[in-house]
Amino acid sequence: MKNFLPLLLTTLTVCLCLSACGTVESAAQDECTSIGWQVGTPGYERCFKSRVNERNMDYSNPPGDQPRPSLL
Repeated sequence: MKNFLPLLLTTLTVCLCLSACGTVESAAQDECTSIGWQVGTPGYERCFKSRVNERNMDYSNPPGDQPRPSLL
């Protein structure tokens, strides 16, 4: 029982941290609606597509970069 509590606390902490992570699409939607675009309008669609493209470029590897195996 002594070893169960730290394991439970660690698991709960990891779950809470990961639940705060959103998707690229939800972040783009939040950003576009926060500046006043209404969902379904042409302006919103342009904003959403450009924000998704920007975020995908931010999280992608540079051109020509080869992924390396993880040491983990």
